[in-house]
Order: sequence, then structure tokens, then C-alpha cells
Amino acid sequence: MCSRYSITTNPEAMRRLFEFSNATSNIQPRYNAAPLQDLPVVRLDKNSQRELVMLRWGLIPSWANNPTIGHGTINARAETVARRPAFREAFRKRRCLVPADGFYEWKTVAGGKQPHRITLKYGAPFAMAGLWERWRKGDQAIESFSIIVTRANDLCREIHDHMPVILYPETWNTWLKATDDETLTTLVQPFPAHQMTMYPVSRRVGSPKNDDVGLIAPIITISSEIGLLSFS
Repeated sequence: MCSRYSITTNPEAMRRLFEFSNATSNIQPRYNAAPLQDLPVVRLDKNSQRELVMLRWGLIPSWANNPTIGHGTINARAETVARRPAFREAFRKRRCLVPADGFYEWKTVAGGKQPHRITLKYGAPFAMAGLWERWRKGDQAIESFSIIVTRANDLCREIHDHMPVILYPETWNTWLKATDDETLTTLVQPFPAHQMTMYPVSRRVGSPKNDDVGLIAPIITISSEIGLLSFS
């Protein structure tokens, strides 16, 4: 699944890439974006123009009794997103782009679990397919989002059976504006493995309290086959 990611792209570079026009003065690099944090998301405003907003990660359906449901809705599976009550209305009407430049998964190894960072092969920022929702109860109002995950490609399958849906830029408008499930379903597919890369990173990424540039750096690993240190 996807429970951590990074978005470190310069705000003006993000503006050029995602073509939104509103202010971005509060956008800071995030090396360890975690659930329940407010994070940048691109959606359509009331005039059908792209805007960048800060939403809480962990979708809270409008009908929820309280916002704690967001702990279990950080991801929506592509296989069930159109049917599951927590997501189906947002899937039809409130979709968004979640900017990222990498995401983390954990691989079981001797001595525990080793986090790996997965990026596009040349490190470019990308958009993950997302849903957003507005929840209100009394004076409390929260806008939140979820990231859609699909079956893993050959690279990610080494660690997990699902991965975030990564959208090609030419499909962003379709993702934001389409109105039929059939068109949307064609977009929630695995991204090609040959266009991605993966490397081990510090186990410090396991704590959301850690959020610094050192988390995205490759770590040194030891090969049991050749008995030598190497950079991954």
C-alpha cells in the first residue's frame, strides 16, 4: 500500500508542472509525508480550474459520525473504489492529483523491515491518483483525501502486492473531469516498472517525527553473496 511519501519539489516548479494559479506560500518540502497530516493536493475549483490546497491525508466520508475513520482510509483499492461506500461518491465526483517525487515501502529482511524509496527513474515529480471529500459536523469541517492503489508492477511486487496509481500528465485532465466509471477504471493501472527505480533508505522514515533530507538518501548495504559494502 502507501503509508509514506515525499514531495520536495520547489513550489514554483510544482505550479508550472500542475498548472494551478493560486498562492503556494505555505508549501514546504516533505521528506516523510504521513497519514493525518495536511499535505498538498491539486483539484478543480468551482470554476473547473486547477487549484492547490492542503488537505488531511485519510479520507473522511461526508456521512461519517466522527473523523477517526480517516485512520483506515489513507488508501483506496482500485479494485473496489467504485463500490466501497467510503469512496464511491468521491470516485465519481471529487478526484484529485497528489503531487509526489517518491514513496516508501517496507521489505521484510533479516533483523526486521527495511524501508525502500521508490521513484521515477530520473527522479522527476509525478501525480498519484487521489480522491477528496468534505466532512462537516457542527462547527467542525475537514477536507481530506485518499490515494488510490492498484496491483503492483514487477518492481514494487518485490515488496508489496499493491502500489499507488501514478498518472501520466496527459491523463490528468481526464482524471479530474471524467464522469463515467469506465473511463476512470482504465486509468487506475500499474505504472511501468522499467520507468521506476527503488533503493533502501534509513529506518528513521518509520517515524513521522522525522522529516529531513537524510531520509531520501540511499543507505549502504552489505551483500551476503560477495561480502562487500556497496551503495544501493
